[in-house]
Amino acid sequence: MVDRLLAALLLALACTTVPAQQARPLADDPALEARVLHIAEELRCLVCQNESIAASQADLAVDLRQQIRGQLQQGRSDAQIVDYMVQRYGDFVLYRPPVRASTWLLWGGPFVLLAAGAAALVLAIRRQRRGARTPAPLSQAESERLERLLQDGPAP
Repeated sequence: MVDRLLAALLLALACTTVPAQQARPLADDPALEARVLHIAEELRCLVCQNESIAASQADLAVDLRQQIRGQLQQGRSDAQIVDYMVQRYGDFVLYRPPVRASTWLLWGGPFVLLAAGAAALVLAIRRQRRGARTPAPLSQAESERLERLLQDGPAP
């Protein structure tokens, strides 16, 4: 009883010490913040890799959003900012990298893998059907054992 009470108390204490996430700072200019988020949605977080820098709370993503905000305040266009990020981090920073010789695998790779998987599935099904049509004949010993089992029934 005391052990359970102590465990419950420790669990409650652990839950209260979990740090809360900080709220996103609101810009003085809502239009500027909307542009920052629009650009940040197009860029991949280099730390998380499965989130945009708009959604990520990683320190690098926060810094990149600050850089975007600062460049917008300097009067740069969205395209100039995206070009700066690509120049600095490469095409990987883009969620939709351009189709070129260096990125054809990114664009075509999933389709190649899908076609290879479909071909392997078709071949496996054909092999299975071919094998099911012509069962292997029983050996002499297997035939005799089968005859005994059918006449006598299974052994106790």
